[in-house]
Parts: sequence; structure tokens; C-alpha cells
Amino acid sequence: MTTSPAPSAAASAPSDARTRRSVFSAPRRLYRLLALGETITWTLLIFGMVLKYGLQVTELGVRIGGGLHGFVFLAYCVVTVLVGIDGRWGVGRILLGLGSAIVPYLTIPFERWAERRGLLGSTWRLREDQPTGPIESLVAIALRRPVLSSVVALVVVAVVFSVLVSLGPPTQWFA
Repeated sequence: MTTSPAPSAAASAPSDARTRRSVFSAPRRLYRLLALGETITWTLLIFGMVLKYGLQVTELGVRIGGGLHGFVFLAYCVVTVLVGIDGRWGVGRILLGLGSAIVPYLTIPFERWAERRGLLGSTWRLREDQPTGPIESLVAIALRRPVLSSVVALVVVAVVFSVLVSLGPPTQWFA
């Protein structure tokens, strides 16, 4: 009588394999994607500014690049706070991460710095661990209900983005 080998973990849990490949499944992947997105949208915005102010050709590049950059900037800020709280970065490191989005092209060096120091996890700690305070509890709820929290975050970012767009360019806010 021959016995068949036990099914492998990968074969018995296809949903786990899909989760591992999802960009949202790991802080490291999500943060890297948004750091890259921040850099790409900075490039679009700067290119648009060259077209508008340097060559005086069109302002379409600023409208498109600025809009995309603003949206990705807000998403990067939300994820920086989530990753920072999940990874227990501390306020200083979270502020440093947020500040990296303000300086053009600094998000990728910051992401690499955080990766080298082991600050970007391969899993979300608060999906499994017990939160230790009200802020971690809120993040844990968001991480344990990713679809709902993604929709809520998207709506919040869209509302903030819309308000900022209605205010006009940042250079005109205090003029």
C-alpha cells in the first residue's frame, strides 16, 4: 500500500498565496510602491512646471501632474502613519517619513533607509497582535478589515484632495 504525500502548504491554502502576492499584504511592498509613486508624480509635476513656467507652453502638465501628485502624496502620508504605528516607529520616525514626501525624490531614499534598518515588516503586526492603546486599536481595526478601511481611506483622501483642489495652488493659499 502506498501513501500519497501530504498536500503542501501552498496547495492547501491558495488564498494565502494570493495574499502574499498582494501589494497590501505587506507594509514593505505597499510602502515601496507608494514611495515610487511619489517619485513618479513628483517628476510629472516638475515636468508640468517646466512646461508652464519655463517654456510657457501649457498648464495642462501642472493640472495633471499636480493632481496625481497631490493624491499620491496624501496616500503616502496615510500609509506612512499606518506603517509607522504598526511597526512602532515612534513619532520622530513617522514625522521623518512624512517629511520625506515634501522634498522631491526623498521618499525612495527614506524607504530604503527604513528597509535597511528593519522598519518595514513583511507582515502587518497588528493584524494578529493585540493592540496596546487607542491609536494601535484604530490601526488594528483598519488592518483587519482591509477592504472597508481601504474604501474609507480612499474616500477621506478624495475629500481632502477635493478640498485642497478647491482652495487652488498652495502658492495662492495665503496670498
